Amino acid sequence: LLVGFIARLIAKKLAFLKDMIFPESVSAESENEAKEQTAGTYGKNVIAIGRQFGSGGHDIGKVLAEKLGYDFYDAEIIQMTAGTTGYTPEFIKKNEEIMTNSLLYDLVNQMYLNTDMQDEAPKDKIFEAESQVVRDLEKKGNCVIVGRCADYALADWKDCFSVFVHADIDCRISRIAAKHNKSPKEARDMINKTDKSRASYYNYYTNKKWGAAKSYELCVDSGKLG
Repeated sequence: LLVGFIARLIAKKLAFLKDMIFPESVSAESENEAKEQTAGTYGKNVIAIGRQFGSGGHDIGKVLAEKLGYDFYDAEIIQMTAGTTGYTPEFIKKNEEIMTNSLLYDLVNQMYLNTDMQDEAPKDKIFEAESQVVRDLEKKGNCVIVGRCADYALADWKDCFSVFVHADIDCRISRIAAKHNKSPKEARDMINKTDKSRASYYNYYTNKKWGAAKSYELCVDSGKLG
């Protein structure tokens, strides 16, 4: 239900996708024609999804990509970034989209600038590398990207549609507790910690506010819309 809702709203922006998104309303011939147009003349369309932890943003993005016939990227971006930074995937996973204290990080970053170190601070390097991966994927087109400040990295791309998925805390606690076999308290702690880190990271690098409606073209409550 939610995926169909998002797809319909996206279709208003990317009108040429209508026949492909809603094949029940067209013939098989016109559906094939729509797919050819998407892969050819129009092409290069990206949906960037931000999400609260436990809101189901990853799963929604994956189903949406399948419905549209798009490629889907989430954890895959970690592997792509590892190939350009020299960091291991494990190191990147531990340090991406995480910022515990922006003031403290500024002090650490300043240390890098004031020494003879030839390298950037790791978080800066990861952010820049992931942003470049996102832009490379944009050139390829027709994909759904989850996280990695993709909406910011593609801010100048006219056919990038940004979405933020959220849900009330009780809904997210229930989902995380079931998925990770945690108690409600443990699930709440995981949610609070992850959301705080994601917000600090996004706010620091984009100068926008994570989760604020004006930062995205569409915000949806996955708990209410199914």
